[in-house]
Order: sequence, then C-alpha cells, then structure tokens
Amino acid sequence: MPFLIKICGVTTPEDAAAAVRAGADAIGVNFWSGSRRYVGDLGRAAAVLGAVPPPVLKFGVFVNARPDEVEAVAARVGLDRVQLHGDERPEDFAAFAPGRLVRALRVRDAGSLAEARRWQVGLYLYDAFVEGGYGGGGRPAPWQAIAAATGARRPFLLAGGLTPENVDEAIRTTHPDGVDVASGVESAPGRKDPARVEAFVAAARAAARRIGL
Repeated sequence: MPFLIKICGVTTPEDAAAAVRAGADAIGVNFWSGSRRYVGDLGRAAAVLGAVPPPVLKFGVFVNARPDEVEAVAARVGLDRVQLHGDERPEDFAAFAPGRLVRALRVRDAGSLAEARRWQVGLYLYDAFVEGGYGGGGRPAPWQAIAAATGARRPFLLAGGLTPENVDEAIRTTHPDGVDVASGVESAPGRKDPARVEAFVAAARAAARRIGL
C-alpha cells in the first residue's frame, strides 16, 4: 500500500479541512466517549467527515463497541475503515470485510505483537501501552521492539507520541507502512494546530521517501 499519513482525533470540520490541505491521506474521528478527542454525536461526526473529500480515507475509532453499533455508525457517517482499539474479539467481527478493519495493538514489548496473529484485517496499528488506557497517551511506542519483532504483521501504522520533531526517527527505525498522529499536532486536546499538522505531514512524507516507503 502507498505510505499513509493519518491525522486522528479530529473534532471539527475546520481541522479536517486543514489536514486535507496539508496532504493527509486519512482523517480519524473518535467515537469512544472516554477519549478527550471524542467527536460527540453522529451529527457532529458527519459534519467533520463531510469536510473530507475522496480519495482521503475516513477512519472511525471504537473501543469495545458492539459490532452492530459499529456497523450502524459506519453506515451513518460513511466510514472507509473501522479501527478497533479495545478488547474486542476477532470472532465478533468476522462478518466485516477484512479490508475495512484496522486492529490497534497496545505494544509493551515485542511479545505484545503476538496478538496480531489472531486477527485477519487489512491494516494493523501499533500504539504505546498505557496501563488502564486504550490509547498511547502521548507516549511513544517501543520503536526498537517493533522493528525487531518477528511477530509484527503488515501492513501497519505506527502511532504513539509522534510529533513533527520525532517522526523522521520513528519512520527510519520501524519502517512502517504509515503513521498516525493525534496529540502531537494539537494546541489543545481535540484541536489541531494547522502549522504542526503541515510540519508533521511534510516530515513524514520526506522520511518515507528517503527510505523508499
């Protein structure tokens, strides 16, 4: 797959449009009410995603939602990908086309990646492990462990504590198929800083190009 740059946790149409102008390949909205980037009701989510033109992909982040709830939300707001970030079981999502599913794994060490073998999905996302949480909390994932792990499944996005300042090193270390950023390009939780988004996209694109991704 082409190298993918995803701006996640977007909560306003203005931020979505700015990310698209900066060259993002995907926009993510968070449907988990426990997140500081929770998009809120479906009307607001539809407004955010309405600012995202094709071919930019629309991702929805879910944590421990029932498959029927996920399907209903995806249909209502037009999601291209469903990102599962909780303790979901693969058998519960067997009816979903694998290409629509993104399985997020909270990586503590190389052994954490063994969970990926249980899933048949189109894309994995490797995030940092935070005790009691379902997101990286701005903490970098263990890049060296991911790079060395024989259990890593592809294609995968790298997430967790990425910023315009460190994304070059992260890409050079792990050789991901794309990157995912939320807090690292924000002025406040859920509010993106257009200058940081632009800097992140430019740095990630340049890093991927230099190593042939």
